[in-house]
Amino acid sequence: MALLLPGELAWYVTGRFYERADHSLADYGYFLHLAGIEADLFDGKPSERTAHFTFAAEPFTARGVSNGDLKLGLDPAGDFSVYLQPEPAGDFDDPQSFARGQRIATFRRVSVVVGTTLEAGKPHDTHPLLSSNVFSARLLISNPFEFAGRRYDLRHQIGKGVTQFGTAAAASLPKEQTPKDYASVVAFSGSALALIG
Repeated sequence: MALLLPGELAWYVTGRFYERADHSLADYGYFLHLAGIEADLFDGKPSERTAHFTFAAEPFTARGVSNGDLKLGLDPAGDFSVYLQPEPAGDFDDPQSFARGQRIATFRRVSVVVGTTLEAGKPHDTHPLLSSNVFSARLLISNPFEFAGRRYDLRHQIGKGVTQFGTAAAASLPKEQTPKDYASVVAFSGSALALIG
């Protein structure tokens, strides 16, 4: 298994941002692609319920800045972990389900994360059109693991960390798809480049 080249794709993820009534946020989800893994990442048809590799962030509170039709969310530096679930159990109705199994890595966002939402409409009657973000994260901890008969270590596969580019849905999910204890939920996807050096 060869180490990725600088700037080579390290992973694809999809997940959801969960906001509580106190405005704290956390994101949870699963991997669609993880560089170097030479086996199917899913136990059946790809979904959160069949994903062997998941992630969960430590909760954080964002600050906001406005610039015309742009709403900027400033997320503080913080940690998120990657998990191997030998028996997949991810469930978007239970966000903590993505933080189960074997913790195989922990990353730290190295600076403020800027998320940008483009809005349209008249004052006091705006609606979001597009939301995106980008961040870099350094690999803090990498624990070797076995999967599908092979031994892996994310430190060897992706190097020192990643820079991830994300796209989020323009609007929150319907209330019936929002677990209790949460004020809103927004779906997103992300792709990350490896930080080699």
